Amino acid sequence: MSIPKKIPVVRKELLLPFVIITSLFALWGIANDLTNPMVSAFKKVMPELSNVQASLVQFAFYFGYFFMALPAALFIRKYSYKSGILLGLTLYAIGAFMFYPAAANEEFNFFLISLWIITCGLAFLETTSNPLILSLGDKETATQRLNLAQAFNPIGSLTGMIIAQVFVIGALRSDDYTTEAYNALSSEELASIRENDLSVISIPYIALGVLVLAIMALIIFTKIPKTAAEDKMGLSESFKKLFSNRNYKHGVIAQAFYVGAQIMCWTYIFQYVDNLNANTGEDYTATYFNVAAMILFLAGRWIGTGLMKTINPSKILMLFGIGGVICCAGSILLPGITGLIALVAVSIFMSIMFPTIYGIALKDMGDEAKIGSAGLVMAIVGGALMPVLQGSILDMGGSGFADIQILGFIPEVKFSFILPLICLAVVAHYGYATYKTSK
Repeated sequence: MSIPKKIPVVRKELLLPFVIITSLFALWGIANDLTNPMVSAFKKVMPELSNVQASLVQFAFYFGYFFMALPAALFIRKYSYKSGILLGLTLYAIGAFMFYPAAANEEFNFFLISLWIITCGLAFLETTSNPLILSLGDKETATQRLNLAQAFNPIGSLTGMIIAQVFVIGALRSDDYTTEAYNALSSEELASIRENDLSVISIPYIALGVLVLAIMALIIFTKIPKTAAEDKMGLSESFKKLFSNRNYKHGVIAQAFYVGAQIMCWTYIFQYVDNLNANTGEDYTATYFNVAAMILFLAGRWIGTGLMKTINPSKILMLFGIGGVICCAGSILLPGITGLIALVAVSIFMSIMFPTIYGIALKDMGDEAKIGSAGLVMAIVGGALMPVLQGSILDMGGSGFADIQILGFIPEVKFSFILPLICLAVVAHYGYATYKTSK
């Protein structure tokens, strides 16, 4: 009786490029979660902004993915994965360094442009790195391998959160005043505080730009595997295969809803905590709960990757989606700190969704995976659109977070989490549909 040969997740000869590319997952994690609290930060520094206007931080940041993903795919298709990575890092650094003139000019739109350029670079990195990781080994372990690489993304996210709290949120002078006290300040005092706080916001991004340049220097001297020339197909043939692939098209939709849910949960937890503090007299720090959510996210990613050794990834996606829906419902309906804990717990169920949807949607693809990857990265635009929609719910009764009560007992800030609930229900359905097909 023959013993089945165990297929390694990453073969030894591909270990070095795998490690180098995996470091990029942490790099865009830093940018993502350094930016999430900026919606709250800009609202404090520039109180004239509405909740919808402040949410344009996320719109600008995640719209860059939609705008640049397809050009990135066409670029790496013509040149190479390595060229795509280097161009992505260049755009990332340019956007980060633009925070200096944005702060000097105290112009909110300039910050939005800077964030957009950063994510144009991130679009190159994600469009390149995800299919590259899938290709660095056997097809049977592709989804597991991508989950392993993506497990390092939350490490970068945790870093971004800590930087945001320690060097930005905790250092904002405008956060030291009540609304009444802030409005009572003289114009000279207000100008001084704004100048200081915008400088505080810009410094971590400038430092991040320096880090990006250092990593780019490392990538230049790393040999990245290329796709074999014989695997290439015509562009029109790639699009034709993708548009006829129902599993792929539904995967793009599921990805857009997942990213929307993730960004909403990690952005508006700050407003959720502010409302909780106002109603209970407590002094909870939102970033600490966001860090707890990220730790759960990281744990869930590792647990999910391990489970995929024996359980169908689609089945895990379905079960995690159902768990996320239940926790979102808890964040809406449960009172006080219990509802906040439910919101934090959503992260453990979101943990495996992005790479799992990615792996399922691109399953059994050849060279068309490069263009297919662009569609899945473009789906990140869900993170640009959904927070603005959630911000509009917060503005329903005014600029506060509990101006009106839905059903007589749910403040609009809590009710707004019905949006991630719906999004995660869509993901659960995609898991169910692909699990049924795979059986």
